[in-house]
Amino acid sequence: MAKLDKDSLANTFLIAVFLCLVCSVVVSSMAVALKPIQKLNKELDQKKNILRAAGMLPADQNVSADGRSIEELFAEFTVRAVDLQTGEYVDGIDVASYDPIRAASDASKSVALTPSEDIATLRRRENVSLVYLKTTATGIEKIVMPVRGYGLWGTLYGYLALDGDLNTIAGLGFYQHKETPGLGGEVDNSKWKAGWQGVRLFNDMGQPQVRLVKQRSASTSEAASYEVDALSGATFTTKGVENMVNYWTGDGGFGAYLKRLKSNGLAQG
Repeated sequence: MAKLDKDSLANTFLIAVFLCLVCSVVVSSMAVALKPIQKLNKELDQKKNILRAAGMLPADQNVSADGRSIEELFAEFTVRAVDLQTGEYVDGIDVASYDPIRAASDASKSVALTPSEDIATLRRRENVSLVYLKTTATGIEKIVMPVRGYGLWGTLYGYLALDGDLNTIAGLGFYQHKETPGLGGEVDNSKWKAGWQGVRLFNDMGQPQVRLVKQRSASTSEAASYEVDALSGATFTTKGVENMVNYWTGDGGFGAYLKRLKSNGLAQG
């Protein structure tokens, strides 16, 4: 019987193939096993960001000031799919799995934007998006909308929350962006984010009027109610955030939906 040559090229190749197969099986098994956990973590992170934009969960905390958990707080919201063109609710969509951003990349589920329309630099906008509603017996208390827009280095993804009057900003927060730390990255600064609370969104003509400015108007002027501090040294990010907010609350975004809610008497105040 021929003696096995452990140092032969063929033997080395077989061992390498065997090890690759074993490693592939281990990695694949772990990926499958961890997928449900990753999905739950992603959903939990999404809920955190929605609650923080709505001012219901302190930054870097997993419970509210009164001790309620993320799941308890989020249970107060109803998630609905909205046709952005008509402003009407869309039934038959699984809101738990629907992804507006993915829909925007599908030509059959989105619309191409012209340069004049595309102030947020989206290129395409999904036909249907989601809204997160916290309601009371008298109407809407909070509404949170997913928003996105291009800054300096890439797209900023976040949530914009409105109070029940549908004209006052309750909060704005981002969960993903590529902006420069210390400059555009200051969109994550809790002090800057707090400056959005109480800002008026629409003028008397119903048009989005938010402005990010280097120098604020006199506090007694009407212009001051629409203003937020610009990000120092981050001109492109500042303009991108301004365009993003005004786009998504305007006719190209959730404008038709917000107008429908107001006409139906669901706005409070």
